[in-house]
Parts: sequence; structure tokens; C-alpha cells
Amino acid sequence: MKTHQKLQPVYWSLFIFILAIGFAFLVISREDPFLKSKNLYLPSQPSQAVTVWPGQVTSPSGAVTQVPVVSSLGPILIYFFAVVVVLGLVLFLIPLSALKLVFKLMYAFLYCWSIFVICILWLPLAFSLGIAVVVGVLWFFYSRVWLHTLVMILAMVALGAVFGRFIAPWTAMIFLAILAIYDFLAVRFGYMMWMAKKLSASDTLPAFIIPYQQTMWNSKLSEAGITKITEEKPEERKFAVLGGGDVGIPLLLVCSVYFSHGPNRALVMAIFCLAGLVSAYWIQSRYLKGKAMPALPPIAILSVIGLSLISFIK
Repeated sequence: MKTHQKLQPVYWSLFIFILAIGFAFLVISREDPFLKSKNLYLPSQPSQAVTVWPGQVTSPSGAVTQVPVVSSLGPILIYFFAVVVVLGLVLFLIPLSALKLVFKLMYAFLYCWSIFVICILWLPLAFSLGIAVVVGVLWFFYSRVWLHTLVMILAMVALGAVFGRFIAPWTAMIFLAILAIYDFLAVRFGYMMWMAKKLSASDTLPAFIIPYQQTMWNSKLSEAGITKITEEKPEERKFAVLGGGDVGIPLLLVCSVYFSHGPNRALVMAIFCLAGLVSAYWIQSRYLKGKAMPALPPIAILSVIGLSLISFIK
């Protein structure tokens, strides 16, 4: 495989990351005007740097606020790892043929929700629902690589824009760091590749699937070249994979910084997250020779540096 062709997925991955960040800035800039125009109130981020568990918090001024579950690190981690364990057990115990339709319906619903959340910021309710349903149905029956990539970007943006409003930056940072450790261990001991192999066979791999050749963007997700990504040797692959979490979790952190510190510092945070993804690809090409590389660890390291600069340098 030619060097330029081998680098195509890297270029596309970085482009997808930058596109997701840019679109996230556009979406989160509309949230407050939308809420104000509809007379809606949503809780702001907790005043504490890190909130481990929901409950009442007293600020230095003496004001008492209630920190909701969605803003607290403990319940978020419990929910995430419960999903990981349950998903692993389901994939191990239940035949894939019985799960394929269920997984496709679940992801179609997630994509519908994500598109609705984004569209409602600009469009009337009926139009937003209509667009969300049409795109979800289109993905369900017309699952092409380019469409899957597009709806994955929208899903990551919606999740970051919604939950980044509730989670304080350092809470999001610790969440990212813990997931980076999990990412490293899951790849190191093969659990991530086993799960990816199972999910890819059901056409519901929660990742960005990037072809080495531009002519293959219109390929179906069900084609053998995609379902066997995890089985092929690096030099034989027609598609590369960028995990949805490798984009979605840093995006959550960037959105959290936006709501806490404003757009300028959020842009700095985005640059550090992007540098982490670049370094992940550099490590993979320099030391791993195309083998699976957990991207979250280097992203987490660069993100800690970036968030420290943002938080402590006035």
C-alpha cells in the first residue's frame, strides 16, 4: 500500500475531528439564545471544580445549590461501566443474529435524537422531527459509509453540546482520564477488539469507518471489507476505524470549557485535544506499525496540559 494511501485515513480522521469541533461551536453558541427565547431554564455547571456525587453544595458566598446526577462524576462512571459490562455480557451470551435488529434500532433512535436536538435550535418542532426521522430511517435502510460518518459526527456534537452544559471541566477531564486508562487496558488485553469485531458484524460499529480509497465512501456498512476490519492485517485493510469515543469524549470536554470559560479558552482546549489525536497517530505509525492504538491516552495527557493552562493562567 502506497504511503499516501496509508495516510488517507489519518487525514480524514483529523478532518472529522476538526469538523466535529467546528460544528459543536456552532451548536453550543445557539443553546443560550434558544433557551432564552423559549423561556426554558436548565441548571448550570456546579460551582465546584469536581463534583463526585449529587447533593447540595454551598458556595463561598453562602448560596446553596443542588448538584444533579448528570453533573456528578460518580453516577456518570457507574452508568458508563455498567453499559460496558452489560454490553459485553449481551454480546457473549446472545447470538448476533438476534441482536442485529435491536442494535440497529437503538442506534437509529440515537441518531434521530441527536439530529432533532441540533435542528430544534434553528427550526420549528415539526421540521426538526421530520428531518430527524428521515435521516434515522435513511441510515437504517441506506447504511453507507459517508452517511454513517455524517450521523456519527452529529451524534457526538449533540451529546457534547447537551452534557457539556452540565459537567464542569475538571469533572469531564477526570472522566476522560479514567476512560483513557480503560481504553488502554481494553486494547492491551483484546477486549476492545473483541467487542469491535462483534459490533462490526452487526453493522452497528459505534465508530467512524474511513476508507483508504475515496471511491469507497459509498460502500455499504454490511460489506465484507467493513465487517472484517478487525480480522485483516494492516496492509490488507480497505477501511480504518476511529472510535466514536475518541471524538465524543474530547468534544464533551471542549463544550464543558465553552460553558465554563467561554469560546476563546474552549478553542485552546480543542487545539490541545487535536494535538493529542495527532500524537496518537504519530505513536501508532512510529512504534506500532499499524496495530491498534488507543487514542484516548495521548488525548488525555495533552488535555490535562491544556486544561491546566486554561484554569490557572489568567
